[in-house]
Amino acid sequence: MSNPHDHPTALRDLQDSIYREKILRARSMTREERFTAGCQLTNEVTERAFQGVIARDCTLNHKDAWLEVKRRAERLRQAQDHGLYVSERLSS
Repeated sequence: MSNPHDHPTALRDLQDSIYREKILRARSMTREERFTAGCQLTNEVTERAFQGVIARDCTLNHKDAWLEVKRRAERLRQAQDHGLYVSERLSS
């Protein structure tokens, strides 16, 4: 594969093909497979958040790190509840 930075539109083309593949893969899944994939993605993101807290705070205290992940998730939930963060497009 050539370097996507060698051509002005090659990077965009690569991104589009990756996105297209993800869409086609999702469309070929059953509802149960999509649900399982969503759960796995949630677990992966939560684990990354946990590892981020561990790295940022230079700590190995897992209990405190999980409490910080929970605090961050609650903060996002509050922002969404107050309309400061939305996960879907608002209709005009």
